[in-house]
Amino acid sequence: MESLQSALVALIHHYGYFGVFIGLTLGNIGFPVAAELLLPVAGGLVATKHLDNLGFVFAAAVGGELFGGTLGYVIGRFGGRTVAERYGKYIGFHHKRLDAVDAFFTRYGTFAVFLCRFIPMVRGLSPFVAGIAEMELGPFYLWTLLGSAIFCGGLLLLGDALGSRLDTVLPMLQRWAYVILAAAVVVAIVIALVARQRARRAVPPAA
Repeated sequence: MESLQSALVALIHHYGYFGVFIGLTLGNIGFPVAAELLLPVAGGLVATKHLDNLGFVFAAAVGGELFGGTLGYVIGRFGGRTVAERYGKYIGFHHKRLDAVDAFFTRYGTFAVFLCRFIPMVRGLSPFVAGIAEMELGPFYLWTLLGSAIFCGGLLLLGDALGSRLDTVLPMLQRWAYVILAAAVVVAIVIALVARQRARRAVPPAA
């Protein structure tokens, strides 16, 4: 844990916003980048004035998510399942995991892209599967952007709020980060469903 935390701090400390962008890009093409640690660390560095602007960090993080997701989508779309299975072993990507993500997509459709933003070990695989499935770019980018904004924004704000105390709570944060985010997603979905239901009721019946 300490070595990983040190590596993440070093990446962001030396390369700033670009380090955040690179970290999230790699995480979205299957590399084992612990985004649930990297983002709070980045937020904490803003709180301790090692980085100047939380908005710029957020933009770099979401940009990395979208760029990495695009690369993964392109590889899946034009390389197909064969490329993913042949070279995936180098980043911990194996046949059973691909099957599991594929089944998840089959069950939830394009909304799976959004849900996968919050699932450890699956975040970096979902763009490949979306590409293999030849998902339309509109839904792919919409759900990726929305999920990434919630994921990155929530963890950055948490790190910024913790500030200098981040070192002591980071091990616990890794365990509970996804629980916190999952709760946020549930709340967002409930709000969206309620708003949709109210919008339907507001529409007058056809004559």
